[in-house]
Amino acid sequence: MPKKGSYVTLGSMLPEGLRSAEFTLMREAVKLVSNVGRPTMPDTGPSPAAESAATALPSRGIHHLALTTEDMQMTTDFFVNVVGMPLVHAMKVPPGVGTGPGNRGNPPYEEIRHYFFDMGNDSLLAYFEIPKGVKKQSDRDDIGGMQHCAFSVTPDQLEALRQRLDAAGVEYDGPVDILPGLVSMYFKDPNGVRMEACCQPEEGDNPNVIGSVLQTKAQARVELESTGASEEWIQQVTATLPD
Repeated sequence: MPKKGSYVTLGSMLPEGLRSAEFTLMREAVKLVSNVGRPTMPDTGPSPAAESAATALPSRGIHHLALTTEDMQMTTDFFVNVVGMPLVHAMKVPPGVGTGPGNRGNPPYEEIRHYFFDMGNDSLLAYFEIPKGVKKQSDRDDIGGMQHCAFSVTPDQLEALRQRLDAAGVEYDGPVDILPGLVSMYFKDPNGVRMEACCQPEEGDNPNVIGSVLQTKAQARVELESTGASEEWIQQVTATLPD
């Protein structure tokens, strides 16, 4: 896995005048969401290369995934010292953003901890610390729940993670074959959140994540027709898939 010293901290990427501003992370996250538009769907199905150039995607990927814990020290220790994701930002939510008028959908508690970890490839895993005892453990299969979080790893990173989990005595399943060319290893963080490390061994250090699951129009149609949807709808949602 990459050495810890090779990571760039979140603060170093901000303009000098913003490095001490506590609202920066939340403001940027809100801007990212509010600026997301809908992709333009072509009427016909050109080649995948032409589609990539012509279709305006709504984002460049995940900025951060925000989960919850009631023990931030335990969670930080797990992700930094077991999984190997460096801590890049530690803060408390500013006053008034929890129960006050500044709340934009974050947990309704004042001045709670909010930490960010580097997942790699310029994406972040974040946790809010909920006051202990005020919320029950969630069922990951609830509607709208967090079923699991999967991140992409190279073969070397998968093996390094396996060794880290073994050394820490953390139970895991796998690696197991998920799809052709894709293997995964599953484990839980200390909060019970199911994590998945996805690896494409044959692609080495440059996995094509979208390519690992990309279907043709005909392949997707087999499942979509079972929904009872109209032919017009099926053609619309498969318009960007290759023939």
